[in-house]
Amino acid sequence: MRRIKSKIIFGIFVLLAITVFVMIKVKSKGQSSEIVKEVTPTIGDIQTFISTTGTVLPKNRLEVKAPVNGRIESILVQEGDEVKLGQALAWMSSTERAALLDAAEGQGEAVVKYWKQVYKPIALLAPINGEVIVATTQPGQTVTTADAVIVLSDHLIVRAQVDETDIGKIKIDQKALIILDAYPDTKIKASVEHIYYESETVNNVTIYKVDLVPENVPEFFRSGMNATVDFIEQSKEKVLLVSVDVVIKHKGENYVLLKASDSKDSIERIVKLGITDDKNVEVVSGLSVNDKIVVRSKKFVLPSSEAGSNPFMPFGQKKKNGASK
Repeated sequence: MRRIKSKIIFGIFVLLAITVFVMIKVKSKGQSSEIVKEVTPTIGDIQTFISTTGTVLPKNRLEVKAPVNGRIESILVQEGDEVKLGQALAWMSSTERAALLDAAEGQGEAVVKYWKQVYKPIALLAPINGEVIVATTQPGQTVTTADAVIVLSDHLIVRAQVDETDIGKIKIDQKALIILDAYPDTKIKASVEHIYYESETVNNVTIYKVDLVPENVPEFFRSGMNATVDFIEQSKEKVLLVSVDVVIKHKGENYVLLKASDSKDSIERIVKLGITDDKNVEVVSGLSVNDKIVVRSKKFVLPSSEAGSNPFMPFGQKKKNGASK
């Protein structure tokens, strides 16, 4: 039994060795062609970002609660309404007034009208200018002083979570871009309103909260939405740019290959670089917009004579007219 297992293992090793040899042999017959192209620097704008995540929240979320226990008689607003300071949001009756009106119902409309004039309802007033974000209480519903009848928000913000290694780069009024996960094609301009000094630990990472105010709040902005926040760290306009792929780094120097004017050869040119956005990089000195940069790359291709051949077929034999010879 042991001999059979040994033979099987030996056979597997032999098969693997043959396969590796065949693949190396085929690859060694391949050819590597050099691709040469020319690119020129461009003039454009470049920005660097500090990216993180955030959540849409009300800046100030204020609950309007009943001053006494009782019953809601009417709700005068609905979610999404803009309200002003001192505006009546709802009317309610205290427990005593509600009981008195219920008893008067059996004595006729005149009695009910009399007690409504004598015993006035209580108005729930807006304490701030803002927007109604919760108005789910229904007329006739019993409430206590602990119940929020209406919830207001002064304005929506995005609260970002910034890593402790990046918080020193964030400043008040710094510009940023907000991209909601639900609307990835819309970029919303914003600015930093407040930077919190107390840290929090999230998933063993120390973060600081940063509040951002959108310049224009779109209609689809809703509390609780998740967002990506890109803080604009550096921004430059109309600078000389090249792709990061054309820059060669060697021994602490950055250089590019330029096309020589009098030959097909290329020459090295040391350049001084500025900021980069991982796609393009700013060229501070060493290049002009008229320079032609040579980019060389290699591509492996199989020889045309081997195209369509079977790498596992014995060498020296090729398919021809559906048979081997």
